[in-house]
Amino acid sequence: MSATKPHVPQIKVPATYMRGGTSKGVFFRLDDLPERCREPGEARDKFLLRVIGSPDPYGAQIDGMGGATSSTSKTVILSKSTKADHDVDYRFGQVSIDKPFVDWSGNCGNLTAAVGSFAISNGLIDAARIPKDGVCTVRIWQTQINKTIIAHVPMTNGAVQETGDFELDGVTFPAAEVQIEFLDPADDGDEGGSMFPTGNLVDDLEVPGIGTLKATMINAGIPTVFINAEEVGYTGTELRDAINSDARALAKFETIRACGALRMGLIKDVSEAAKRQHTPKVAFVAAPKDYVSSSGKNIKADEIDLNVRALSMGKLHHAMMGTAAVAIGTAAAIPGTLVNLAVGGGAREAVRFGHPSGSLRVGAAAVQENGQWVVKKAIMSRSARVLMEGFVRVPGDAF
Repeated sequence: MSATKPHVPQIKVPATYMRGGTSKGVFFRLDDLPERCREPGEARDKFLLRVIGSPDPYGAQIDGMGGATSSTSKTVILSKSTKADHDVDYRFGQVSIDKPFVDWSGNCGNLTAAVGSFAISNGLIDAARIPKDGVCTVRIWQTQINKTIIAHVPMTNGAVQETGDFELDGVTFPAAEVQIEFLDPADDGDEGGSMFPTGNLVDDLEVPGIGTLKATMINAGIPTVFINAEEVGYTGTELRDAINSDARALAKFETIRACGALRMGLIKDVSEAAKRQHTPKVAFVAAPKDYVSSSGKNIKADEIDLNVRALSMGKLHHAMMGTAAVAIGTAAAIPGTLVNLAVGGGAREAVRFGHPSGSLRVGAAAVQENGQWVVKKAIMSRSARVLMEGFVRVPGDAF
């Protein structure tokens, strides 16, 4: 009888599986990670890839915690903040489904809604700052974009209140409302650019094989390329299958995204876009029109200000990325952008936009300072809930 080949056993690492907004992901305390994964680098990325179940040529992530969509292939690492006047440092990793890399180039606005709740429940907030009842204000430092985010988390009898009657389109069940404030959401510090990196509210974007498109390219919440739906043959009322089942459409949007990334200075050559899937986002906008959402809900034109559809990690998002919602609200507040023109132009401090799962309201007020547009804050309401907590297991030699 031949000797059995020895295999390294699995290790278990404390983790929490959470929903935040219309996304879900695996949350870790930095100090709970294996020691060699506590610093950015190859070991951390390999560990998170194995946790989520990537890369998976089958595109299913069966052997991991991922859900085979951009909204469910996510990881979060949190620690007590090293920055003054902040409670928690927040790191977000978007895990590629079919490729061996983790994209650290931007934030996840949806999972931001769960950061405060996790931080409170996992001892990352000073006890003196946590009320027994009422609202706990959690000051979050997003380390990748160098921005402050404030989460207002409801508390009941000393514990995070997760259940409630707040309904969020794209999420089946109601929960407690968590208000999120993105402070100074424009001008991504890591990218070193302004709110409008090209210097223009609207540009002519040349896209090989497609033509020249009008585009608003903005750094707010997350770098985003906005185009007009009609210029690419859509109405702005499309649902996921209309785009995601069309390989030619997906390829077209990826080409637009790559060209936008180049114009925004995020990459030096369009070939680099394939290794930067998380940013920028590409979205198409249109004036409000009636449509039926993916859940069968009738969305009336007179109940929304515009329609927006956005792609994330190469696919049309089932609802709307939270960071892209910040970009939408910011762009809508600035007269002359494509988003602002889609809502009819003029000054405004909030918009409600239609997305594949329903609608969402986001507020943002823009002012001009020294000839430049400035947005001090963008606000939206989300919800969050713990789905499972305990340990995640991975083979000990996976990283």
